[in-house]
Amino acid sequence: MAATRRIAPRPSLRIAAGITAAAACAAALAGCGTDAPQHQGAPGPKEAAAPHKGAPGSVLRLIGDGSTAYTGRQPHLPRADRLEAGQKPPQFVVFSWDGAGEDSQKLFSHFRKVAKKNNATMTYFLSGVYMLPEDKAGEYHAPQHSPGRSDIGFNDLKGIKDTAEQVRGAWLEGNEIGTHFNGHFCGKDGGVGQWSVAEWKSEIAQAKSFVKSWKTNTGLKKAAPLPFDYDKELIGARTPCLEGQKNFMRAAHDLGFRYDTSGVNNQVWPTKKDGLWDLSMQLVPFLGHSYEQLTMDYNFAVNQSGTMHGDPARHAYWGNQMRDSLLAGFNRAYKGNRAPLIIGNHFESWNGGTYMRAVEQTVERVCNKPDVRCVSFHQLADWLDAQDAGTLRKLAELPVGKAPGQGWPAFLNGGGPAPAPKGVPGAPAAKS
Repeated sequence: MAATRRIAPRPSLRIAAGITAAAACAAALAGCGTDAPQHQGAPGPKEAAAPHKGAPGSVLRLIGDGSTAYTGRQPHLPRADRLEAGQKPPQFVVFSWDGAGEDSQKLFSHFRKVAKKNNATMTYFLSGVYMLPEDKAGEYHAPQHSPGRSDIGFNDLKGIKDTAEQVRGAWLEGNEIGTHFNGHFCGKDGGVGQWSVAEWKSEIAQAKSFVKSWKTNTGLKKAAPLPFDYDKELIGARTPCLEGQKNFMRAAHDLGFRYDTSGVNNQVWPTKKDGLWDLSMQLVPFLGHSYEQLTMDYNFAVNQSGTMHGDPARHAYWGNQMRDSLLAGFNRAYKGNRAPLIIGNHFESWNGGTYMRAVEQTVERVCNKPDVRCVSFHQLADWLDAQDAGTLRKLAELPVGKAPGQGWPAFLNGGGPAPAPKGVPGAPAAKS
């Protein structure tokens, strides 16, 4: 099989005039294909009154300058259930967004509505510099770059205020807030692939800092806080352009992260890598081609048009092709090994917004099916942690698209693990 390159993109989210358009990525990941072209791309806090609508019964303890606050357990975050002996696993689907922020396109707010309408939660990877105003750019010291440098620029006050509103609402609805770090540097010139473990720790600390101090940096002192402790909320990430994964994972493990989604994998059950759940994006059938395609909007755009502004007459076809390819990957897992389907996206209008339409239609078509759970990475990691280790080993043995030949009851019936004690992760939520 011919070697191909699969690169994750540098986002070009236009939150404010100060945010520059992103350049093309330069990193490469090895993969296999037949006639495939180059794949670009890819508690114990003090209680007080609870002012947060949507979080009944919560407490409030401001953290630091009040940019964030502890408000109790996240609403709408179900406790993970453990598979019973012989039980067929649910079909998990994760929709995630790199560099999430709210700009004039209002795609963050739109997909929150799409998720709620279709019984889904998602993961939003917030870029730290989207919470830092351009006049405070010098506060960012990217590894191997001069202070104030960012390949995706910074934000303005309206962009930060609007993004904070969406992050706040998304979390209260049960969605996850991860990180896409800060300056989005790719390639050999100081790119994240060249960073040491210590440099990754610096980048992560700064990404946290900009989220935890956005009120100080903007002067928006009277704005509502983000209703979570980001040091505890942040448990996973996706690296820019899928570069630098090895050293990032070492840093992430030391910092207590629980998963990484910076790789490329086939549609198989996740396993742990360096102590973190490897929740990589996946390859799915690319309809109309003999090779498979990474589950990311950017990769579809590059392989279809080679540009983000291709022939308008082809937009509808390209969007349908992405949607149908994602559905093909979903059906292969749903009817086969039930491996979680991991999908990555950007809040963009590439090729006329056809990929946003494709993602929305995919959400509508899969998230309401029986046995399907459209969840965040946080929820998926919770579920994986709740399972019996022997069960997970057996699931990981299943090839792409292959259900157990002897049927699920026989395959997973080994006497069965003991049920998880009540009140701990892995126990079903108490019925109210």
